[in-house]
Amino acid sequence: MSKREGKTVDANEKKEAIKETYGKIAIAGGSCCSSGCCGDSSATDLSKSIGYSKNDIKAVPDANLGLGCGNPTAFAELKPSYNVLDLGSGAGFDCFLAAKQVGNSGKVIGVDMTQAMIEKAQANALKYGYSNVEFRLGDIEALPVESGSVDVIISNCVINLAPDKEKVFKEAFRVLKSGGAMYISDMVLLAELPGHLKNNKDLLTSCLAGALLKEEYLRLLNEAGFSVEILSEDLDISKRHYSELPAESLKLKAWK
Repeated sequence: MSKREGKTVDANEKKEAIKETYGKIAIAGGSCCSSGCCGDSSATDLSKSIGYSKNDIKAVPDANLGLGCGNPTAFAELKPSYNVLDLGSGAGFDCFLAAKQVGNSGKVIGVDMTQAMIEKAQANALKYGYSNVEFRLGDIEALPVESGSVDVIISNCVINLAPDKEKVFKEAFRVLKSGGAMYISDMVLLAELPGHLKNNKDLLTSCLAGALLKEEYLRLLNEAGFSVEILSEDLDISKRHYSELPAESLKLKAWK
């Protein structure tokens, strides 16, 4: 538990806590479960449990930090020549998997607000020879991406971390081309968390305290202009990683 669990944490404090935690993960390795909520699972074990194949994990092992709650590249319907954007790209794992699917005629942009993650992702791109991937330092609430320039957006267990999800969805809608789609794997709540958990920084950075109720999440997507289809729901993730708190990993497609 955080020592400040009884105090409301504002948006700036949340972002600073996230930058600090994920900066340490980028430098030292580990996962968003390093606070202990996920037990002793390795990044490889975690990745297998949420839908990555052995080949995925072997592709760019240095980029797999076990930070996801699903595998959006497995259901994102990526095609050669697509321009793809990853919201919260971390060390670049999903970006590199997407880059293989879109080929040299396509491009993948990863946006992350943690400088250490950007540097790690750039180093991975250089090490493994990915010339069609670019990483940009930025906030997913104010994307450093041109309007109407992206065919597909992917995001893996990141939007729950953003204090203003309405802004995230509006920005995603802005940068997508007409007919473009966003494929998300994210944590959502099935019931409200008690206040002391909602303001717990450890639970925030482990991808749960900042999550919205599923109905609210879907409502904000619709209000941003998206049509939405739920692709699957992983209820067991709460048993595996969150001590059976009322939450699930939601996989969905949202299109413009």
